[in-house]
Amino acid sequence: MVTEQPLIQRLCVIGVGLIGGSLARALRQAGEVGEVIGSGRGEDNLRAAVRLGVIDRYDTDPIRAVAGADVVVVAVPLGAIEPVLRAIVPHLAPAAVVTDVGSAKGSVVADVERIYGHVPPHFVPGHPIAGTEQSGVEASFATLFQGRRVILTPLAETAAASHHLIRRMWELTGAEVVDMGVRHHDAVLAATSHLPHMLAYTLVDTLARLDDRAEIFRYAAGGFRDFSRIASSDPKMWHDICVANREQLLEMIALFSADLARLAEAIRADDRAAVLAMFQRAKRARDNLYLE
Repeated sequence: MVTEQPLIQRLCVIGVGLIGGSLARALRQAGEVGEVIGSGRGEDNLRAAVRLGVIDRYDTDPIRAVAGADVVVVAVPLGAIEPVLRAIVPHLAPAAVVTDVGSAKGSVVADVERIYGHVPPHFVPGHPIAGTEQSGVEASFATLFQGRRVILTPLAETAAASHHLIRRMWELTGAEVVDMGVRHHDAVLAATSHLPHMLAYTLVDTLARLDDRAEIFRYAAGGFRDFSRIASSDPKMWHDICVANREQLLEMIALFSADLARLAEAIRADDRAAVLAMFQRAKRARDNLYLE
């Protein structure tokens, strides 16, 4: 009897946290991965990953971890991607395909170009639009990507076979996979993900510095809780995103700041019609354009 081989014989996940761990869990659940090797700096987290059955074994040295891997997923913070890639490049298997999960693609492509001098055909930039405010492998779960979108940003140099493999890998997790240009991706994510996180962090920081902050947080309503939840996300990860996508993010901050200033002026001038019109436009946009 011939047994069908899994899509990925040996998967190496560098950074076995929420995203990397959930990907490994989802591929195991789909029966489409053979051996899973984890790597990272936190050995306690890696031991937990083995205990939970997320990975089969680990090596804190990424050079040894990638040996013989068909697919290498780099799931570390954006600021750590270049040194990781620089370390593993000479040690990849000849047919290995490499992808990442970074939230800003322009900086990742620039990292790759600095290392190789070009974008190699086996590299497929990617970004799963999924996550929670939790981090670490113990927060991972197999259904994280179901019904969510994964954006791939292949370049002209990206091999069709590599692109297809990474697309299929993410489809097996239950995700909807779409392709997008690098710059367009970073502009869209600056508006829909990066700016909201900056606003949440800033608002919570502002309120936390008020003299009566304890009372303010005690009586905060559900809307504040829901909006501020993302301020519990990993600060280092979002620091890296802020730096990596600074150009696009600054454009969105400037646009939002101008609109907020207009709202403040309308309130100051008691221009009730302007305030109501802004709120009505926002409600129509939210009701008509936002798709869960």
